[in-house]
Amino acid sequence: MSPGILGKKIGMTQVYRPDGQAVPVTVLKAGPCVVVQRKRPTQNGYDAVQLGLVEHVKASRLTKPLAGHVKKAGVDGVKYLREFRLRPGDDDLNPGDRVLVDEFRPRDKVDVIGVSKGRGFGSVVKRHHFRGGPATHGSMFHRAPGSIGASSFPSRVFPGTRMAGHLGAQRVTVRNLEVVEVDSDDNLLVVKGAVPGPNGAYVIVRRAGAGR
Repeated sequence: MSPGILGKKIGMTQVYRPDGQAVPVTVLKAGPCVVVQRKRPTQNGYDAVQLGLVEHVKASRLTKPLAGHVKKAGVDGVKYLREFRLRPGDDDLNPGDRVLVDEFRPRDKVDVIGVSKGRGFGSVVKRHHFRGGPATHGSMFHRAPGSIGASSFPSRVFPGTRMAGHLGAQRVTVRNLEVVEVDSDDNLLVVKGAVPGPNGAYVIVRRAGAGR
């Protein structure tokens, strides 16, 4: 049993259960992946495996350090690499081993990690869900943040005060998503619910509880 798999988000749709219930799902192209490096406690201080998503990437698209790293492992066509910590009961994976989507089964629970969509500069209303001021009756206070601190004391703005700023483009983990379907022929993994990021974005699918 592998601790997880790498893939890409294809998009959202819905499927119907045998009882007729419509379930919103996200379709992921998961794998195939190949083991690029094995981290061992005796050498690296922890037990983990580094997976690479096989995409048949040209060697010219890789940086020299990355190209040398994958060449040392004897694998080709990988650019997106991520590590997974190994737990008791996980397979003893070695460089060159393949990890496929058929490692998962329907009703399994997984955590999906991705980078959320970038929204640029967001106001406090959009970014932090501030209520804002009245819209009518002569009000001139609508979507402004209001007071951000007292003047006389402490005469400064506390770190972490919610303000307008960069919104999105952050690493997001959605936990305990149910695997609805597994298509090993097309390397597709269908999970219940939404997954962070735009269509085509890289995602990490980790067995639920593996990173806690």
